[in-house]
Amino acid sequence: MATDIVTRIRPLGDRVVVRPKVREEMTRSGIVLPDTAKEKPQEGIVVAVGLGQLTDEGKRLPMDVEPGQTVLYAKYAGSEVKLDDEEYLILRVSDVLAIMG
Repeated sequence: MATDIVTRIRPLGDRVVVRPKVREEMTRSGIVLPDTAKEKPQEGIVVAVGLGQLTDEGKRLPMDVEPGQTVLYAKYAGSEVKLDDEEYLILRVSDVLAIMG
């Protein structure tokens, strides 16, 4: 499925396509959370990356992330996109805060 997304969405420049991790439906103590009480996820899996930012000299800066990596990103970063009932987030690589090991 990730390869299908790569052919349908190709991020440009220093942008990254991330599939956010599923939000928790229930707390550890067993309380079911309504949609309005859920926090936006800040963790996801990179499914596609752009070629990198173009410098003034015309050179491309290498991307810090690659497809398949799990990343943490800024809470309200990027633009949400929905394809085939699957949600994705397109954000700049600078909005990626960390790569999860």
